[in-house]
Parts: sequence; structure tokens; C-alpha cells
Amino acid sequence: MLNIPRYLLPSLLVAAALACALYRPLIWGLILILPLAAVAVYDLVQKRHALRRNYPLIARIRWLFEDLRPFLRAYIVESDTEGRPFSIDERSLVYARAKGDNDAHPMGTELDVYSQEYEWLSHSIVPVEEAPQTWRVPVGGPDCKQPYESSLLNISAMSFGSLSARAIEALNKGAALGHFAHDSGEGGISRYHRRHGGDLIWEIGSGYFGCRAPDGSFDVERFAESAASQQVKMIEVKLSQGAKPGHGGMLPGPKVTPEVAEARGIEPWQDCNSPAAHSAFSTPIGFMEWLATLREKSGGKPVGFKLCVGLPHEIMALVKAMLETGITPDFIVVDGAEGGTGAAPQELTDNVGMPMREGLILLRNALVGANLRDKVKIGVAGKIHSGAGMARAFALGADWCNAARAFMFSLGCVQSMKCHTGECPTGVATQVQWRQEGLVVDDKAERVARFQANTLHSLREIVVAMGLTRPWDISYRDFWLRTDSNRAGPMNELYDFLKPGELLADPDATQYARAWMQARSDTFRKATRL
Repeated sequence: MLNIPRYLLPSLLVAAALACALYRPLIWGLILILPLAAVAVYDLVQKRHALRRNYPLIARIRWLFEDLRPFLRAYIVESDTEGRPFSIDERSLVYARAKGDNDAHPMGTELDVYSQEYEWLSHSIVPVEEAPQTWRVPVGGPDCKQPYESSLLNISAMSFGSLSARAIEALNKGAALGHFAHDSGEGGISRYHRRHGGDLIWEIGSGYFGCRAPDGSFDVERFAESAASQQVKMIEVKLSQGAKPGHGGMLPGPKVTPEVAEARGIEPWQDCNSPAAHSAFSTPIGFMEWLATLREKSGGKPVGFKLCVGLPHEIMALVKAMLETGITPDFIVVDGAEGGTGAAPQELTDNVGMPMREGLILLRNALVGANLRDKVKIGVAGKIHSGAGMARAFALGADWCNAARAFMFSLGCVQSMKCHTGECPTGVATQVQWRQEGLVVDDKAERVARFQANTLHSLREIVVAMGLTRPWDISYRDFWLRTDSNRAGPMNELYDFLKPGELLADPDATQYARAWMQARSDTFRKATRL
């Protein structure tokens, strides 16, 4: 701070205001100076902020630049490739594809190809140009009566309440235009999800919104009623999410508006609790049995779950429960710790949860090693925003991808980092009515659909360049990365990829020997301590 005597600035402002008052031609100066003098005097006498008390008015510059910092950093300081969580290049790619603009890049890559930031997919001398124009993945096992033909890129879970009504509308209308799915988020299916008829994946969290009894427990009859909707194509149970795994939440009563209450199936203006853990089950076997109930009560629709991978033995416990009961989910979605669209405790966001890549590999190995991979489809979410990102996920075992923030960008999000404050400048992540006015549903819906279609076109171009006809044919051997500036190799040189049945035949020969031994189907706790 400048070394200015404490009383100097207020005194000068008051003196200037008095001078203006004595000379009528300077009345406009009085109009300008008097408010500043009042603010300076208030700062001088207030007792809450020492900085403002010691440096009246001038100290407020600090808060001004604090508010401007994200914008100044993004548009002036950062290079095209170093922004977080998404760089300018990454956001610009989404914007261009959403608008239908040219997404080409001049003068070669800006990445250092001899550093660890560069990863690549191996191309072929003989590209397969006759590859299909589009693909869809069938989701639904032998017990599923209403399987769903899913797009390879869908909208990941974002609830009404965290996103605005207009944002939800635009996303769902975009999904309807592009024939892909829109995950409701755990806040229930709102009127804005239903308005345009786009396919829905109904996400059910520990609060059981939309299928909740008055005491907060799961209500099977309310579930069956909601799941019968023709718009609901799949049911997804949320065990955890990437941004805040293992964490519940409380929505204060003042935020539970009638519209939010309607979507969640709760009373308006009352505190609403989302526990950290589910109450409908307590063991791996109990969870599989509950999933079977959901499948039956939904009329045989695909049922699965989403989680951010944490303790390896818990994944193995779920696998053992599948083997013992013969009940398998139709799909599992791996949410990476790099994900997150709204508010979350920073320490959880920065320190808890497995990144999508490692989580996907672990789940893939657990299912392949137990001979269950052909019964369970795998979706992934976690910073997916491009065809290349999708191709990498397919290389590691994914069947389809979900994206959240990328679709927010397609709506016009500028990464202002105001999602948790209600002050989103683009009307995407706010409930303030006037802030939503700039988001025109019809226009943004077209951008949502266009971004999705152009990203799938990019994926196809990569598949063709690799000499393949399907993205599921991309192998972990085709995905290369660097360990340092002098060495590089395919993924299977850095990670183990199990062969079918390997966990059943000889678990001790795998890297998962301890986790497999600790896992039990009747408890999520470790069976032994090694």
C-alpha cells in the first residue's frame, strides 16, 4: 500500500467538495467528489476492515483487482495453453464448434512435443475412409427389457438449481435436436428438463430426489411413477462425484424455491439434506439387489451407477457381489477427480478422488479380470471436451463419454469462476432472473447440438486416421505418452491391463492382489489389514 498519511485523502476530498460547493461553476465536481468523500469518511470510521480504516478509499482498489483478477489473468496474462481448469485453446475449440466456425489451428501445435504435456494416438499409413459416419452404443444387459441406443457423447450430470432454468432448457432442447442424452443431475427432473422432450438419464443421489419419502428415504412407488416417463431412458445411481467424492450437502431452506421443491419432490422453503452415503443399501450385495429392484420397477430400463473411484478394494467388493448374485449393472460411469461444474469444498476438489484415467483403468481391469466386461458398459466423465479426449478414453476401455463443462461453454460460459456465487455473467449457472435474460434458449440449443455433432465428427476423423472402423477398436497400445523428454511408450508400458479372467485365475499375480483379498461382497469395509 502507498505510504499516505491516514487522514490525508479524506481531508483532501472533503476540502475539494467544500471548494466545489463555494463555486457554482464547479457543481459537477461536487457531484463527483462528494460520494468519494463520503466513502472515504465511512472507511475511516468503520471497524471491520483494518486495511480500509488505515487507507480509506485507496484500499478498495485491492478488492477491485481481486474481482477483475480471473478476467485479467485469462485475457491478458495467460498463454493460449496454460489456463486452468480449461485453457483458452480448449475453450476456443468448443466455442468454434458450437458456433460452426472454423476450428483449424495455424502454424502447428503450441505444445512442447518433447515434454510430458504431449500425448499422441498412433495413426496409420492406410486410413479407413469407409468407416461409418456415426456410431451408437447399445446399453442394456440380458435382464433389460428397454435397452437404450446411446450416443457416444452425452451431457453429464448438472442439476437444476446449480444451472439456471434457461440453461437446462437449452441443454435438453440441444439433446433433442442432436439425438443424444441429457443427464438430469441428482436434483431431480424439473419442468425445464421436460419442456423439449430430449432423452434423459435420471440420476438418483443419496437424497433420492424425485423418489423421496417424507423422511428422506427411498420411496419405491414414487420411483416407479417417475421412471415410467418415456423421456427417461436410463437410471443412474450416483455413489460419488469427481469434484467432491464422499461428501454430502445441505440446500438451505431459503434456496428451496417452489420450482426446486417440485423437481426434488420436497417441501418448499425447508432445509434439504443430501447425506454422504445412501440409506437404501449398506453392502455390495445389497447394492446389486437394489439395482435389480430399480431395473424391475422402471419397466426394465438400463440401470447403472456413477462414481469417482476411491478405494480399490471397494471396486473389487462390487465385482465380487456381481459374481455371487449374478446381478450386474447395465453400465458404470467413471467420474474423474478433474471434473466439477459447481461449488465444492476446495480441499476435497484438490486432494480427494482418483483422476478419470486411473479410475477407468482400475474399473476396466476389475471387470475384465472377473470376466464381466461384456455384461457392463463403461461411460466416462472428466474434462472431456474434444474428439481427441474421447479417443483417449476409448483407448483405455470406455464405451461412451459424458461432458459437463464443455456443454456449459457451448451455452456461452466464459469460465468466470462465479458458479458458486449466483453471479454468473452469462446466465448459465445462476438463479438470478435478470442474469438469465441474455441466454436465448433456441439459439443456445442449436449451439449445444452443433458442438456435440462436430466433436463426434472430430472423433471419426481420428478413428479414420488410425486405420480403424470403430472407436472401440482403439487400443491402449495405440495411446502413447512421455515419461520424460527422452523416453516415450504406449500405455501398457506404464499401466498394467489385465487379461480376461486373470483376477479369477490368479489374483496374486496381479497388482490388485491386496485389494482382491481385502474385498468382501457382504461389506464395503476391508476384510483384513495387510
